[in-house]
Amino acid sequence: MKFPCISSHQCIKALEKIGFREIRQRGSHVVLYRDNPQAQLVVPIHDTLDRGTLRAIIRHSHLMVAEFIELL
Repeated sequence: MKFPCISSHQCIKALEKIGFREIRQRGSHVVLYRDNPQAQLVVPIHDTLDRGTLRAIIRHSHLMVAEFIELL
């Protein structure tokens, strides 16, 4: 499945739909946390996320690519 070309703000909004919340921001990186199942993610603030970065974010959120795309 092809990865979407999205901004960091779109990625954060999609992750908030599945229970992640922003706990802090330091410089150009936002840290998101979810209690159940427990996970912590770091999302860099960029106009467009690189495919490899987005792939890692999706993997660490315990989602499949298709599930993530549905959240957008």
